[in-house]
Amino acid sequence: MPSKKTSPKKIAESAFQLRDLFNDIKVSSSAESVGEVTVYADGVIKASGLQEVQSGEIVEIAGKKLGLALNLEEKEVGIVVMGDPMGIGVGDIVARTGRILSVGASEAILGRVVNSLGEAIDGKGSIPAKKYMPLEKVAPGVMTRQSVSVPLQTGIKSVDAMIPVGRGQRELIIGDRSTGKTAIALGTILNQKQEDVICVYVAIGQKRASIAQTMQTLEEHGSMDYSIIVSATASDTAAEQFLAPYTGLAIAEYFLEQGRDVLVVYDDLTKHAQAYREISLLLRRPSGREAYPGDVFYLHSRLLERACRLNKENGGGSITALPIIETQANDVSAYIPTNVISITDGQIYLEADLFNSGMKPAINVGLSVSRVGSAAQLKAMKQVAGTMKLDLAQFRELQAFAQFSSDLDERTKKTLDRGTRINEVLKQGWDKPLNVSEQAVVIFAAVNGYLDDVKEDLVTKWESTYLEYIHTSHQSLLDEILEEKKLTDGIIEKLKKAVSTFNELHKEMMLVKENEK
Repeated sequence: MPSKKTSPKKIAESAFQLRDLFNDIKVSSSAESVGEVTVYADGVIKASGLQEVQSGEIVEIAGKKLGLALNLEEKEVGIVVMGDPMGIGVGDIVARTGRILSVGASEAILGRVVNSLGEAIDGKGSIPAKKYMPLEKVAPGVMTRQSVSVPLQTGIKSVDAMIPVGRGQRELIIGDRSTGKTAIALGTILNQKQEDVICVYVAIGQKRASIAQTMQTLEEHGSMDYSIIVSATASDTAAEQFLAPYTGLAIAEYFLEQGRDVLVVYDDLTKHAQAYREISLLLRRPSGREAYPGDVFYLHSRLLERACRLNKENGGGSITALPIIETQANDVSAYIPTNVISITDGQIYLEADLFNSGMKPAINVGLSVSRVGSAAQLKAMKQVAGTMKLDLAQFRELQAFAQFSSDLDERTKKTLDRGTRINEVLKQGWDKPLNVSEQAVVIFAAVNGYLDDVKEDLVTKWESTYLEYIHTSHQSLLDEILEEKKLTDGIIEKLKKAVSTFNELHKEMMLVKENEK
């Protein structure tokens, strides 16, 4: 005898009864917060359980190691182990801590070297935490910001004159290996000594010796007093290298909340992207173009978008970001360079050919740009360097053309001679920053033809002697430029007189030296 069919109404009723039965069963808190390792390899573990774990939460593995929950899947969680992964095995207990990744910060962190978790690694004792800052945070909105209008002086003539950086700006430093990218960033840090700007230097994937050398340099110049170094060396895990920039930014945001101006240098984001790619592929996230994960753009945008200048209602502080990207054979059209170029407000492009020819800093004026531009530049600098970028670009074109022609007209020769001397003036040691008034008096002399009669190989010597003369005989003129922040008619007249007098003295000195020979 055939069985009776159950009506759809009864099936629905029994389904609702089952649902209510399961809803009444409470999952114990221990089941929610504890799981176990099911797979372990290459510093990455998969753990079952942990139903309530959050993305970016710190977990405890086997009661002795820390991990970061990154992949939240249906049946398991992908966790990256922080620090040394030795001693972890399948079956180990993984427990939630309930704490989203954050770093402790206080005034005591100034002058210290910390790792990706904000722990001191300079042997000077632990750092007391006044407040815990989250590593991941939503960038400040448009209404809380104000426009970038206050300059961040780098102390480097070619940058401050032609590619000005403002407080709250994101200016990319890009170029091949060993072209002076780190030198520009460190020179900028040295120049903040009188500017009341706190500096955070994030070293990603560098040798320990390089970081020790950087620290020593900053200490020798008295710059460690207002600086913090966040170190994730090449021997550290990919997870620590991935977290380092966010740690540096979290520390910067602690000072931003107090209304302070902060400079953050990320050296460099190419290695950061490589560390993130390593983690992502181990977690089996789908790769995208050039085998990079599809969200690598978001990786850097959520870091750099947090650089800002807040309005007065929100404290009025600022974070200026100087990310560094290393190119291969000047290829700025590669995946990571194009990503970061599109996020930032301009780039300082360093060229290997210029570096090898003795031009230091080796800045390519044509390809370098600041999208904030003269809005973040003092009027005094605008006045002396107004057409300088265009003049140099024209000089470089004429220089290439002049190689194929021996017969040049007088005007072309004059342009080439002036460009050569301006080029020489822009050469500068990275550890010898100049303040705005010193830069203004030197550039004024160069662009107005006061160097035209000086031999090319004597320009550097002329500049150092000229600055000594100005400091000893016309210090009031430098003070007046700093006070006025522009070149008034009176200042211009005094400047013309000072440089003319110095040129006469310089000619006499040169004649005496020639006679002595």
